[in-house]
Amino acid sequence: MRYKRVVLAAFIALVASTSVMLFVPMSVRSVIDEGFSTENAAVIDRYFLALMGVALLMGVTSSIRFFLVSWIGERVVTDLRAAVFDHIVGQSPAFFEKNHTGEIQSRLTADTTLIKTVVGSTVSIALRNSFTLVGAVSMLIYTSAKLSALVLLAIPAISLPLLIFGRLVRRLSRKSQDTLADTNIFAGEALSFIQTVQAFTHEQTDRGRYRDVIEVAFRAARERLIARATLTALVIFLVFGFIAGILWVGAQGVLEGTMSGGLLSQFVLYALFCAMSMAALTEVWGDLQLAAGASERLFELLSIEPEIATPARPEALPDPSEGHVRFEGVTFAYPTRPEITALANFSFTAEAGETVAIVGPSGAGKSTVLRMLLRFYDPSSGRILVDGVDVRDADPIVVRRRMAIVPQETAIFTESLRENIRYGRPDATGGEVGRAAEVALVDEFVRDLPRGYDTLLGENGMTLSGGQRQRVAIARAVLKDAPILLLDEATSSLDSQSERLVQEALERLKAGRTTIVIAHRLATVRGADRILVVDAGRIVADGSHDELVRQGGLYADLARMQIDGQLDAAAS
Repeated sequence: MRYKRVVLAAFIALVASTSVMLFVPMSVRSVIDEGFSTENAAVIDRYFLALMGVALLMGVTSSIRFFLVSWIGERVVTDLRAAVFDHIVGQSPAFFEKNHTGEIQSRLTADTTLIKTVVGSTVSIALRNSFTLVGAVSMLIYTSAKLSALVLLAIPAISLPLLIFGRLVRRLSRKSQDTLADTNIFAGEALSFIQTVQAFTHEQTDRGRYRDVIEVAFRAARERLIARATLTALVIFLVFGFIAGILWVGAQGVLEGTMSGGLLSQFVLYALFCAMSMAALTEVWGDLQLAAGASERLFELLSIEPEIATPARPEALPDPSEGHVRFEGVTFAYPTRPEITALANFSFTAEAGETVAIVGPSGAGKSTVLRMLLRFYDPSSGRILVDGVDVRDADPIVVRRRMAIVPQETAIFTESLRENIRYGRPDATGGEVGRAAEVALVDEFVRDLPRGYDTLLGENGMTLSGGQRQRVAIARAVLKDAPILLLDEATSSLDSQSERLVQEALERLKAGRTTIVIAHRLATVRGADRILVVDAGRIVADGSHDELVRQGGLYADLARMQIDGQLDAAAS
């Protein structure tokens, strides 16, 4: 309905092309009834000249109709893809815990492509043949009421199996699209982790599993094709069977002298228009049901409300930001693991400009703190405040703009190095990107890249080392220039040389910012203003490095194990 003028123009072209086509049988009748003789040569010439004009009009109006309807199909599907993608990007991480990205991609690509084909082509055919059917039936009644009564009796007999089989085809189409999505999920995972697949020599196993998955999809498609083929055969038999019967009745009328040959020819042509229209509608009905199944899958996505939503009247955060962070009795469990408490009565404060480190064993809840602060999830109880405002009362986008994160695993996009750094601030100038790269020590390896900052980094940045990827992440954070800095195991997977360079870049980045550091290596947090020791979602100790070592407990045990591990490594 956004394109009412184009729809109206397509409708006018559709009516015009159908009306012109319905004129043809009347011309044929006149030619036959006038007879072929030298006396009527001029009349015959005029009729055939008129038919040429009709053919020209049909060609022009049909091409206009085809273009406009196809344009509408392309435009609508483009809008639909954008709407679905916009909606998906706004979903919380909890949504992606429950839905495979391969399934979502299948709906964005395969389902929308199917709808584009149907809306841009099949709908055009359906509308044209629907109008032709209505017009042809009207002209049949005008031509012969007696024979038309037989045609009208035939229509319900043909429509009934169309409706019954159409529902079956729609259900089977939905099943076929679902199984196709399963193949995309499996293939996507295998290709994303291809190095792992090959390292464990899992190729042959995955080939077999993929063949099994696509065979399931094939069987679902076969069921749909059998239903559509049965529907087509049944309707074509009924349509042309009724046409044959009507022709027999008409032939009797010509023999009895109650109907002229031209009138019967006109009726036959209109009956053929009806038959062809019904046959075409039978074909496209299956396609429409296929699109209906795809539409259901898309609108299922569009109907899902984001769990993390912007309040109707979001509370404004203070400007400029102070960089103040506070957790007050926060308790939380992940939606997919509700029986396991990730954070339990978790409370701490990070003052403006302070560096707070969070350490503890794996699974203690350290990274969950950052996810909660970014408002990827909301606590089941307690509050999280940024600059004195509960994040649930603020716009999530405004909250996240005040934070920059350097994650453990850096996402590198299939773009240039420049655009990957600019991900921190898309409107940054080239000079600002260069200065951020200098602070993050990215400029040290840029000279080794074939096209410098314009070098395409490939899928997931496979051309970069771990340390280089981390420095790209730091450059993003520098460019964003947010008052709150989140470091999530930023150096845990690096070698000593890379760690030294990344640590140097991080020290530059932390200056003047409130910093929350998640770390396994205690050497990286010794200089923090405060260290929170977390175990099983609870803060079990709080203090500086020296204070926590003197207190003993979990932190002292972790420090002792890491020191012993370093000594063992040095001895070996």
